[in-house]
Amino acid sequence: MKRTGIKTSPSRKIFQVCNYILLLAITLICIYPFWYIVIYTFSDASIVDVNPPVFLPRGFSLANYKDIFTLDGFFHSMWISALRTVVGTALSVLVCSFLGYMFTKDEMPGKKFLYRFLILTMYINGGLISTYIVIKSYGLLNNFWVYIIPMLISAYNIVLIKTYVEQLPASLEESARLDGAGYVTVFTKIILPLSKPIIATVAVFVAVGHWNSWFDNHIYTRGSEDLTTLQYLLYNYLNEAQRLADQIKNTSNMNGVSQMMASISPKGVRMTITVLASLPIFMVYPFMQKYFVKGIMVGAVKG
Repeated sequence: MKRTGIKTSPSRKIFQVCNYILLLAITLICIYPFWYIVIYTFSDASIVDVNPPVFLPRGFSLANYKDIFTLDGFFHSMWISALRTVVGTALSVLVCSFLGYMFTKDEMPGKKFLYRFLILTMYINGGLISTYIVIKSYGLLNNFWVYIIPMLISAYNIVLIKTYVEQLPASLEESARLDGAGYVTVFTKIILPLSKPIIATVAVFVAVGHWNSWFDNHIYTRGSEDLTTLQYLLYNYLNEAQRLADQIKNTSNMNGVSQMMASISPKGVRMTITVLASLPIFMVYPFMQKYFVKGIMVGAVKG
């Protein structure tokens, strides 16, 4: 059988080569900043202060990570951040999913008013002072639930889920209703299993928001060190990097560690904690990416 194909002209080949080179350059530009941070943390602090790394670590060393792990409160703050991310994401996804489903029902009392009021909150909010007063009146100051309850409902996430649910076949729900299923049963048995792409998308949004959040810790829980999150600890470390570097050196010297192992710079402190704070998101996102892309595409086309 004779094989046929479209011949590629020289100009087309040149265009493809230039296109690949351009895309590769853009990819490297996007990746290199984080790669630089990583190789800096694995470099010897006594060397990088004079000769910074370019593509590979300068004098491979784990001293930065060993010293950071010895700082007070690091593992506890990581536990608080992980706990608020898991609990907050699960509850927020559940609440937003159910509200998004209910807003697709015409028989929902006050549906139009509530939905328009919800959309209004995307453009107007009460401000920091009024929010603080509300949080205080509910007794949530210095309380773990101050991380969870204010972030339970997101108008944007509800709109995404509502849009996705509206494109599901109505016959599936109708058949379940004929069999006597109620709204909760339909939601848990039909809507949730069919909405995995948009649920995963919302989960990524909420999880990243919880993990990166530090301002609520700064405002609402300053009186309780037990509720310090990793990001707020990072915020404090970045502001006091020089003092921390001196503290680590003094602690290392008291423990009899060599001067080379104790050598750490403020920049090394910042780089190391940045990597440790970003690593969980980089580990989770690849597993959610296929659902994330599908959920966004469906919502965009439907919307």
